[in-house]
Amino acid sequence: MTYQQRENCSAQNVRASTIYLDAASTCLHKPQGVTSAVISAMQGFGNPGRGAHSHSLAALRCVYSGRKAIGELLGVDPAQVVFTSSCTSALNMAIAGLLKPGDHVVTTVIEHNSVLRPLSGFEYTAIGLKNGDLDYSQFAQALKPNTKAVVITAASNVTGLVVDLEFVAEFCKKHGLIFIVDAAQAAGLLPINADALGISALCFAGHKSLFGSQGIGGICVGKGIEITPTKFGGTGIDTFNLGQPEKMPERLEAGTLNTPGIAGLTTGVEYILDQGMNNILQKSLGLARNFYERVSMIHGVKLYSGKPTIPIVTINIDDMESGAVESILSQEFGISVRGGYHCAPLLHRAYGTEQQGMVRFSFSCFNTQDEVDSAVKAVVKLAKNA
Repeated sequence: MTYQQRENCSAQNVRASTIYLDAASTCLHKPQGVTSAVISAMQGFGNPGRGAHSHSLAALRCVYSGRKAIGELLGVDPAQVVFTSSCTSALNMAIAGLLKPGDHVVTTVIEHNSVLRPLSGFEYTAIGLKNGDLDYSQFAQALKPNTKAVVITAASNVTGLVVDLEFVAEFCKKHGLIFIVDAAQAAGLLPINADALGISALCFAGHKSLFGSQGIGGICVGKGIEITPTKFGGTGIDTFNLGQPEKMPERLEAGTLNTPGIAGLTTGVEYILDQGMNNILQKSLGLARNFYERVSMIHGVKLYSGKPTIPIVTINIDDMESGAVESILSQEFGISVRGGYHCAPLLHRAYGTEQQGMVRFSFSCFNTQDEVDSAVKAVVKLAKNA
């Protein structure tokens, strides 16, 4: 592929008229300054912690600013923030670094494969649903003598179901369990104080509601929690120690950090702190609830959640295959949504949608009411023709 061909594959060729309603997958629309922060980092940063020259120090200051901003948002000290390449990488690191063969884990049917696949080598019990919510009575029933941890999402990426983390935190505290949280959908939308809840490892994604780029995520490691490293290499410190350093967060950050990604993520998180997380949530949630209320009145539309508590609304239209609905919305209406299975197999089995899948509309604070109106009109037309 030539350079010109690569240019022809750029995002500039995406139709400008596209209405993007797939924010739960990745945040296409970002605050002003995020992209420029990434570009500035690529043009001016050296390797953080690998020198005392100005370029290296600029990168190091950016990394610390990122730890500080995330720590303020999620309720931890900066030194507890470990950067990874994604929330998936963070979950793999936490699960592999805190659990041992023979351990039993409590999880749920709403989990993403970024939880379920790392747990495939362990015995686990998945808490089911009751009236559209988790059946919290099953937690006590799931306990076994070898139960070591609860690994749970804070909010479903499919239906937007929000988990009662305070209940789970109390359950873990009562039974002395490790508490690992997948906050991919919740971080940046919902208030989470990781230390106050006693979370052992809170894993976050940069490219969703934190407004960063793809390729950056991390873990907020609980105080006193020691995660065994699963990746080894250079850290910029303790060079003559051939084992991984004990000091955090470098102990879990072998290799060069994604400083452009951290720069963009830091700018996104600072935007949230400046604007107020609840203000941002209420904007996107208002759009989601407006869409929810209107499509719930359309004959042939089936909803898979109650009134939204995060800006996700998931539907099906009669017996139309969800991937076909996604394609029609994209090609005929210029609306981007997510059809299919959303990497959540147990939830689709629970709802009986293994064949049809679901169509997810997920909203950002940067969407508009006009875009919601267009989406509702498109669903009305599809339902009439189904």
